[in-house]
Parts: sequence; structure tokens; C-alpha cells
Amino acid sequence: MCCSVGFARLLGLALLPLALCCILANLLLLFPMGEITYIQQDRLASYIWYFGGLGGGGLLMLIPAVAFITLGKCSCCWNESLMMCGSVLAAIIGLLGSGYCFAISGLALVQGPHCFTSYGWSYPFADQRGRYLLQPEIWPRCLQPLNIVEWNVTLLFVLLGLAVLEFIICLLQLGNGLVNAICRPCCYKQEYSLNA
Repeated sequence: MCCSVGFARLLGLALLPLALCCILANLLLLFPMGEITYIQQDRLASYIWYFGGLGGGGLLMLIPAVAFITLGKCSCCWNESLMMCGSVLAAIIGLLGSGYCFAISGLALVQGPHCFTSYGWSYPFADQRGRYLLQPEIWPRCLQPLNIVEWNVTLLFVLLGLAVLEFIICLLQLGNGLVNAICRPCCYKQEYSLNA
């Protein structure tokens, strides 16, 4: 049990910086090139307002991170099984949060940025289903905010990568917690019968 608790704590410690990076990446999306005028004028892409990185990959991910780190503070055997069940629930919350972050970031990438073109403010790449990502020569269609395509693509790919890492970590703890929640009572009964 000590090994599984230590493993869970390591996973929790790994989740913390990932969650903070998701929050930071999402906040940077709100301020293209560090400018505040576009958020004030409501000129941001619609999916950015769904806060995939801030909510799903960030704040929601703090729940499993804290749950995994604080696992095993009580030495009572019944509480160990109960804590592992709690870690399974926290891992499921983490899977949902990272899945949400991944989905919103992917949809935002497919939609493309909201920017000013020669035809006014629009989504110039929305009808391309993400093909614009492989055609950097058409990115200059967006005149304002300056370099918005590069800004969004970079940050959204960062969010996608972080969401995948968070998902893997929560999946590992889900397996760890399920194995220990199921096997620990069995092992405890075997130990009890051997001592009797």
C-alpha cells in the first residue's frame, strides 16, 4: 500500500505544474500578444470563452492533484481502502477535466482565430476544418491582432499536449486506485486468516 500511495503522491505532484501551465496558457489566449483591447472589444474566438485550459485542465485538475498528494495521511486499514476509492473518484474528475480541455482546444484549433481581415472581423479559416494549420502561407489573411494565428496555434497545441499528459496521469491513478481498492481488502482477509 505504501508503494501505491507514494506513486499517487508523485502523480499528484506531476499534475500541479501541468494544471498551472494550463491556466497560464488559457490566460494568454485571452490577451493576444499581451494586448487587452481585444478582450475589451469582444474580438476573441468563441471557444476561448469556454475556458478549456483555465477550467478543465487547470482549476478542475487541482482536485485530483490535491487528492493524490494528500493520500495516505491516515494509517488505519479501512481508511486506506476508502482513500483509494476517493482517489479513483478524483482521477475520474481529472479525466473529465483533461478531456474537456482537449476537446475545447481541438475545436478552437479547427475553428481558427477570430481576426480582422480585408473583409472585416471574421473566422477566415472556419470552413477549412483545420487544413489552414498546414498552410502557413495563408495565415497573413489575419491582419489584426498581429500574428494571432501563430499565437493561438502555439497556445492551443500546448493545451492539447498538457491535456494528454493530465489524462495519462489520471488514467494511471485510476488503475492504481482501482487495483488497491479491490485488492487491499482481499489481501487483508488473507493476512487475517493466516494469523488466525
